[in-house]
Amino acid sequence: MAGPTGAGHRTRARQRYLFVRILEACNADCFMCEFALSRDTYRFSLDDFDELLPRAAEAGVGYVRFTGGEPLMHPDVAELVRRGAGAGMRMSLITNGMMLPRRIEELADAGLAQVIVSLDGGSATTHDVYRRSPGMFDNGLTGLRRAAELGVLPRVNTVVGPHNYAEMPQLQKTLTEAGVRQWELSAIKLDRSIRYPDPEHVRSVCDPVYEADPQTHLVPLGKRFYGDTPEEQDRYFTDSTTPRASEPLCHVVDDVIYLDGKYERAYACSCLPHREGSDPHGASWRQDGVIQLDTPAFRSQADFFREQGPQICNGCSTTAAGYSDDVARLGSVPPWQY
Repeated sequence: MAGPTGAGHRTRARQRYLFVRILEACNADCFMCEFALSRDTYRFSLDDFDELLPRAAEAGVGYVRFTGGEPLMHPDVAELVRRGAGAGMRMSLITNGMMLPRRIEELADAGLAQVIVSLDGGSATTHDVYRRSPGMFDNGLTGLRRAAELGVLPRVNTVVGPHNYAEMPQLQKTLTEAGVRQWELSAIKLDRSIRYPDPEHVRSVCDPVYEADPQTHLVPLGKRFYGDTPEEQDRYFTDSTTPRASEPLCHVVDDVIYLDGKYERAYACSCLPHREGSDPHGASWRQDGVIQLDTPAFRSQADFFREQGPQICNGCSTTAAGYSDDVARLGSVPPWQY
């Protein structure tokens, strides 16, 4: 399978991840999110997806993940999953979990391979306060358990900050007991510096979470949210720079395409800003009305962040950073590690 590298082409050893933001609307009121309680009317259409799928296959995509907003508010989300699975893609979506218990059987039947639920607290008592959405924690866990029963890989993404890091041991226990198979902890990102009164306490609480026995505990993917090395931890606790791909190169941009359906902008990493006008490196993915991936503008963006990302990025996720480092060390990454 051939795929672009930005400097010509090579035989693609790894399948790519395609993220598609299929709507902006959301039914949660999370304090850290710009889409909280959005009632935006945009929806990525079935026709758009039918047009996109063959282009994605040509670009070497093997994994598709729907994001939002809240994807389960899309009336055609199950049919979108069905069409993607029918085209040979492994389908995933990320959800706040509120609607998951009543949608998971339909989604599993449509061919959903992975579901990611956002859970930030060790229990409903705190999570539902952080998300300002009563019932969200219990619904999310119920949906995850049912997903596992139906053969859908259950994963949790957690946004961690000074408000909740001390709950991570309890959340680890809860998710392990629930049968969750994957877990990402990524640092909260706000338009201001994030300050921890006692970085050593963060390490003492969270290091055991990462160092737990994976045979008995669910261990987070990727890097520690506060960094693996002393240098990364100093940058994080001093100036809020999250851990990023190690030098010299970021390999994520070779394997990721993020499409913002509403603004028709493409990005070479899911961590880059995806609102129109917020990032000058975003590239249009429609040329003369036709969907085109890997345009010269997109490849130029990928080339830039491949070389400069390890020095300049300030908002990387732990899975993106870990993915890039694994590629650098091993040349390959197991499925769904991003």
